[in-house]
Amino acid sequence: MTKRTFSVMSMADRVSGWLQDSGWSKWLPATLMGRSAMIILVPLILVQIISTFIFYDNHWETLSRRLAQGLAGDISHIRIYMRDNTTPEDFQWIQDAARQTMQLDISFEADAALRAVETIDAGGPFPDVLTRELWRELKRPFTIDFKRSERQIEINMQLPDGILHVLAPRKRLFSSTTYVFVFWMVGSSLLLFGVAALFLNVQVRAVRRLARATESFGKGLDVPNFKPEGAREVRQAAWAFTAMRNRIQRQIDQRTEMLAGVSHDLRTPLTRLRLQVEMLDGAEPKDIEDIKEDIDEMERMLNGYLAFARGEGDESPQSTSLQTLLHDVHRQFQRNQLAINLSLDDLGEPISTRPLALRRCLANLISNATRYGSQVDVSAKRMRAHVEIYIDDNGTGIPKEQRENVFKAFYRIDASRNPQTGGVGLGMTIARDVARSLGGEVLLSDSPIGGLRSTVRLPL
Repeated sequence: MTKRTFSVMSMADRVSGWLQDSGWSKWLPATLMGRSAMIILVPLILVQIISTFIFYDNHWETLSRRLAQGLAGDISHIRIYMRDNTTPEDFQWIQDAARQTMQLDISFEADAALRAVETIDAGGPFPDVLTRELWRELKRPFTIDFKRSERQIEINMQLPDGILHVLAPRKRLFSSTTYVFVFWMVGSSLLLFGVAALFLNVQVRAVRRLARATESFGKGLDVPNFKPEGAREVRQAAWAFTAMRNRIQRQIDQRTEMLAGVSHDLRTPLTRLRLQVEMLDGAEPKDIEDIKEDIDEMERMLNGYLAFARGEGDESPQSTSLQTLLHDVHRQFQRNQLAINLSLDDLGEPISTRPLALRRCLANLISNATRYGSQVDVSAKRMRAHVEIYIDDNGTGIPKEQRENVFKAFYRIDASRNPQTGGVGLGMTIARDVARSLGGEVLLSDSPIGGLRSTVRLPL
């Protein structure tokens, strides 16, 4: 059983690989629902085509031959009756009998001859079949006119003393079972496809819910009521996603608790040191100022660690206007006597995000820009699927080979750790961490005004 399953899976993999290599994959539907529907629809169409050919080759041929035999037999019997009954009264009786029992209108043209022995074809298999059966029954010259009228066909047969004209209804050669078969074939196919599409939609819906839950979690949103459903394979993927989400959440909680605990424990001795410094008598003022600067630096470091530990926090996503948020951040830096140029396009409708976390991200990037440049420009643009916020400065920039390194925790380009030239090396790390928790990203590139451009990309 295992070997057989492995063989089928290997064959499926080879077929999939062949489709991709041959370029046929671009013609396939992009969605799972479309591909599943195609798996059902293509065999269904092939079955209908094969059934149609079998019907026309067998049933249609047999039916047309039997109907033609019946009509040819009736005309043959009329010829026999006319040979044995030659008086006008007898012919009238034959006309009435043919009309009542055979649904045929007959007339006789004495001393006439057919000008041509031909069949006026109306298409389809009946002319050939009827011609063959009439010749087999009558063994006399005749013509068939299928275009005489919409309801009748005309058969003209040469007799020794004239021409026998026969008007036969078309329903003698056509059967309604043909149309019933076609309607049944098409109707049953549509019904089966509709039922299959309904069941497929139920199965694909579980995959869509899993995709939405994964996307929401990737954007930093909580997925509290997610429940695995669908086929066994889909439930396995959902259980794997739930386990992954729980592990990531536990890791974030452990990191937050650890760093918050360390920061809290270190604040207590720092507070005691500050009080003891204030109560020192007889010490040199310069020494006291040096000690205070060391304590202030340690507090700045602890604040940076605590901010990194808070990470995403407990803030819930809410509808936020990016224009309003950027104007608020701009006013905040203006109050700190920092000149920031703000230029915004129309950013459209509000987006769902965590505004406090986004403020922290933007504040860290703008603070870095003001530290290294004398001119800082902030702008934003709304794309089709995301929004980009640009922070440009005219500073020295960052070499391309070090742009990814600055996102590492505690990494600083200035290895001297001088607090005047930078913080503790967590600002860019926090900014990217926050952006990714919102489902976005922070990218670094060259600025049009000569320094560094920080791009915050947020999904819509």
